[in-house]
Amino acid sequence: MEMNDSVITTVRLMADYMPDNPLSGPFEASWRYMTAHYTEFQIATWGSLIVHELLYFLICLPGFIFQFLPFMQKYKIQNDKPETLAGQLQCLKVIMFNHFFIQLPLMCGTYHFTQWFGIPYDYDSMPPWYVLCMQVFCCAVIEDLWHYVLHRIMHHRRYYKYVHKVHHHFQVPFGAVAEYAHPVETVVLGTGFFLGILTCCTHMVQMWAWVAVRLIETIDVHSGYDVPLNPLHLIPFYGGARFHDFHHMNFTGNYSSTFTWWDQLFGTDQQYKDYQKKMATKEGAKKQE
Repeated sequence: MEMNDSVITTVRLMADYMPDNPLSGPFEASWRYMTAHYTEFQIATWGSLIVHELLYFLICLPGFIFQFLPFMQKYKIQNDKPETLAGQLQCLKVIMFNHFFIQLPLMCGTYHFTQWFGIPYDYDSMPPWYVLCMQVFCCAVIEDLWHYVLHRIMHHRRYYKYVHKVHHHFQVPFGAVAEYAHPVETVVLGTGFFLGILTCCTHMVQMWAWVAVRLIETIDVHSGYDVPLNPLHLIPFYGGARFHDFHHMNFTGNYSSTFTWWDQLFGTDQQYKDYQKKMATKEGAKKQE
């Protein structure tokens, strides 16, 4: 506890020397307007749905556009297998079903969760940005462990064909495939999202911040593009698109959702490492020709 307090104090002192965020004023005004004009149930349920849908398709948009830009194809990991319109339409049908018939009912429980645990909605109770960042990081670590364990179980030959096989319909992933899954998988793996919230949520804004971070991460790793200068690659142990793309191509290994440490610890990234060495040898041979 003392260590956490010292970290927060250090970050708070650093924050005092940072320039003011120019968006903080409009954000405060918007949040105060929202809480003054809408009920907590409306914010928790319909607000969460709007946030999720807007973020999901906005984050997917760059990857969708990349397929029409010839100069971006050099960054496509499996560049000999382009996306198809039929595949994208099939993906859209499934994810819209999941969004409105699986995830929306779960979002209805968000309101009751905030009431049971006294989670505030008002702007004045909002935690500072550095506390929010620590809380979201904690959520990411918890979700990553849950995802690794349950994802690996879903790949067991006894269960794979019943549930997780749906997600692996796309051997060459693209952004929207992130939530293309069997309803059971949507609930089971999605439980990891809520475990972090149960552990350290102190304000409604944290739920939406965690939604944003989780969507950015999962859509990025499913994008099928390894774009240079991706700021997410600055995060230590971040897997990224190339790491997860291999999972879709190979069907086994690389089970983590965000970080690589569990796969490294249990050796489930060995096939990926062997593949990387093989491809590096091929590239070296090509350069020598």
